[in-house]
Amino acid sequence: MKKKAIDQILKNNAYPGKDSDAQLIETHISWVLLTKDFAFKIKKPIQYSFLSFSTLEKRKFYCEKEVRLNNRLTENIYLGVAPIRFYKGKWTIEGEKGKIVDYAVKMKKLDNDRRMDVMLRKGKVTKRHMEQLADQLSEFHAFTDAIEKEANLQGMWMDFADILIVRNFLSKEFGKQAGKKIKAAVEFSKKFLKKFKHRIIERQEMGFTIDGHGDLHSRNIFLLDEPVIFDCIEFNDHFRQVDVLNEIAFFCMDLDFYEQKDLEEYFLKKYLIKYPCIFNEEDRLIFAYYKLYRANVRTKVNALKAIQSDDENERSYRLNLTEDYFLLMREYLSFLEENVELNTRPVS
Repeated sequence: MKKKAIDQILKNNAYPGKDSDAQLIETHISWVLLTKDFAFKIKKPIQYSFLSFSTLEKRKFYCEKEVRLNNRLTENIYLGVAPIRFYKGKWTIEGEKGKIVDYAVKMKKLDNDRRMDVMLRKGKVTKRHMEQLADQLSEFHAFTDAIEKEANLQGMWMDFADILIVRNFLSKEFGKQAGKKIKAAVEFSKKFLKKFKHRIIERQEMGFTIDGHGDLHSRNIFLLDEPVIFDCIEFNDHFRQVDVLNEIAFFCMDLDFYEQKDLEEYFLKKYLIKYPCIFNEEDRLIFAYYKLYRANVRTKVNALKAIQSDDENERSYRLNLTEDYFLLMREYLSFLEENVELNTRPVS
């Protein structure tokens, strides 16, 4: 489908409920149509190095996979896959006539005021919420599939080093020292992974590489009577199948970003009681490294969105986020440099 088809669906109220107040949210990989009661997520017909929605068959496959994976963590939120049909010059979602031309993931619409990042900004997230999330996530991580694959240290470093694609941009926006700090972080990452290789592999052999969520941050959580954790990554298993420390590091980094250290510590305390996965100083440092990696990714993603934006307000917003995540990344790097003794010879 193309954007003009989405616009026509909106204009004609061609979706269940006939809600005239429907909204459209666009991301780099999908369109999300929000009606009064439902959300319809339509995958863009695109292909990147990390995903492919390029054919109708692939979009159907990943819609079905998204529903299946998210139903591990949610109940009665992901309602199924809705066909999009074309009949007599018009597109409809869940129409009865016409050829199926695409698919949408159909979800129950939730109250946006209860989204966790919104509540964090308002200071409404409590320790009770952290305890509920620790209970849910520890149970999920304990029972989801353990992934039996060889730990790929080179791949982990390449994931970290991908931030070099925005190094020149960061140097231009924040000064040459920013570019130097990015290079230093990438060099540190390679040495760190080499030093802790044995323990990373050992943790994988212990069963701590899991088929997790993959995108565990506050925008993907609604704090209702029981928290709803949604929108796990379906399009690339590599991003979802990680050490459990990598998974919860994303969530803890996000709490750090919102300056909620007390909530982070409380969550981690409750989580580790239910699902022990940090056993020694090596594990604690590996956890800190994963937080550095997650801040790295958020820095890169927001920098790329700033580069790609044609809207000045959006560009400014993304630049501010880039700077904030970059500062957090530097903070984590400083902590690790102070606490990890590494070979200081140049990286080959």
